[in-house]
Amino acid sequence: MSNIEGKTVMIVDDTSFMRKMLKVVLEGAGCTVVAEAGDGADALEKYQEHKPDFVTMDIVMPQMDGIASVKALRSIDPDATIIMVSSAGQDSKVMEAKEAGASNFILKPFEEKNVVNIISSVFS
Repeated sequence: MSNIEGKTVMIVDDTSFMRKMLKVVLEGAGCTVVAEAGDGADALEKYQEHKPDFVTMDIVMPQMDGIASVKALRSIDPDATIIMVSSAGQDSKVMEAKEAGASNFILKPFEEKNVVNIISSVFS
């Protein structure tokens, strides 16, 4: 049993395939997916509506990218828990995401157990 069991999550990614993969992993770990968003602007609205325990956020998205989204979410809720999920694994993007307020970072392609371990570490 992981310490993320029972947590609610919003998945933000511009590709439905990646949202679906994350949903399977997180529901398998006992989370409830309360919302999905395809871009940062949509994520802001849905966050305020659903107030999830944590958010997984892609970096590269149309309209509002993940880093701008993290800053906007943190201005709405300074305690928001946001885990970046991206193939954009350059050190500068990781640092930028963390400086914006991301709690941790998961690189694509990911292994199921790594996703659960990284998210669990945020709540331990």
